[in-house]
Amino acid sequence: HVEESGGGSVQAGGSLTLSCAISGWPNIRYCMGWFRQRPDKSREGVATIDTDGGSTYADSVKGRFTASRDKAANTLDLQMHSLSVEDTAIYYCAAHDKGVCQLRADLFNDWGRGTQVTVAS
Repeated sequence: HVEESGGGSVQAGGSLTLSCAISGWPNIRYCMGWFRQRPDKSREGVATIDTDGGSTYADSVKGRFTASRDKAANTLDLQMHSLSVEDTAIYYCAAHDKGVCQLRADLFNDWGRGTQVTVAS
């Protein structure tokens, strides 16, 4: 089970932190990721982080977003800074245990319901 929290509205240039909690996973080694779906766009990868802390980011968020993972608590946060209107989207947390940790939605098989982030100009 995956559940996101922390979405909301913010002014452009502002910051927001999303949190994700995962439960019920018997495999302790798994990839966690953040994806988003902007209005009239397909779902896209934002960031992934593996069990060892290795992370990958989409070019559009590099330098602005930071993913951090607490293995003991099975949580994943996404700190978002310098937000722009283009970051407005529904953000989804997801997980899988297929070994490869990449920004590919097809790898992930456990998804949260999403949380809305709205950035006003």
